[in-house]
Amino acid sequence: MSLHWWQNPCQPLDHVARGKALARQQQLTKPAGSLGQLERLAVQLAALQGRERPSVEQLWIGIFAGDHGVVCEGVSAYPQEVTGQMLRNFVAGGAAISVLARQLDAALEVIDLGTALPLDELPGVRHLRVGAGTLNFLQGPAMTCAQGLIALEAGRDSVRRAQQAGAELFIGGEMGIGNTTAATALACWLLACPVAALVGPGTGLNAAGVAHKQAVIEAALALHRPAIGEPFEALQRLGGFEILALVGAYLACAQQGLPALVDGFICSVAALAAVRLNPACRDWLLFAHCGAEPGHRRVLQALEAEPLLHLGLRLGEGSGAALAVPLLQLACRLHNEMATFAEAAVAERPA
Repeated sequence: MSLHWWQNPCQPLDHVARGKALARQQQLTKPAGSLGQLERLAVQLAALQGRERPSVEQLWIGIFAGDHGVVCEGVSAYPQEVTGQMLRNFVAGGAAISVLARQLDAALEVIDLGTALPLDELPGVRHLRVGAGTLNFLQGPAMTCAQGLIALEAGRDSVRRAQQAGAELFIGGEMGIGNTTAATALACWLLACPVAALVGPGTGLNAAGVAHKQAVIEAALALHRPAIGEPFEALQRLGGFEILALVGAYLACAQQGLPALVDGFICSVAALAAVRLNPACRDWLLFAHCGAEPGHRRVLQALEAEPLLHLGLRLGEGSGAALAVPLLQLACRLHNEMATFAEAAVAERPA
């Protein structure tokens, strides 16, 4: 494949800023390492932002929505019209991520990449209409190569708008009935893992529904595996428009130098795909939580990720990432505002 924009170099970490932040941590009025993961977060953010005292007060949440043709195989507990209905709910302020964005004073951008059912223009929604949802990947590729490229660019463009708005942290979210089926199929290909190890209830399937979902994914993988040679082909054949947009967003964050906080199972699968397309982007990804979907833990392990929260979440929408933001903000404030031993006239531990 010829060079595509996602293969461009990612921004390097600032090791000088990291060293200064690490030195500051050793001088704060606490036993070294006593704030655990919060200390590591502050130092990591300093390296990403190129400053000894990082900040994540300016937030951008991009929600990508798209429908999935495989829903016709009965893999979801909810009907497909819910995707469009939730777009209305996002911009009306009634969705979980809408509530969280208000609480965090975050910019919330909602992007419609293509619903299966016709949708009127909604104020506050960017309608890109890549297609009327993806095609049924049990019958053939989910999308064309051209559609896949457009979806990737949609994520990249959201990151560019975030940067123009002065964002210090990017959160990607997703909405699309059937997208745990697509994400599971992708994860199985990316991890060379059996479907039974990753498949879960999604929005609430019972045991029989999960078994049927597993059979559908296994049949789809049997159809497509012989034709898949690299990650973009897997995304095109098995993914969703919103999943590819997330992949594009994570890659663009790394290339533009904007830290990204990754949400749940679907977002983590997108992050794994992004890392397979451009391994250097991994440095720019922080991971919010480990959710209830069975495959999430396996994907996080493959990414060597250390999630902040374990709350049994499985909502999506970027909600888990939004819930983790206060921890990042407090990690920065503790790092930036605590007194040093010298400033507080507190005796340090003897060498």
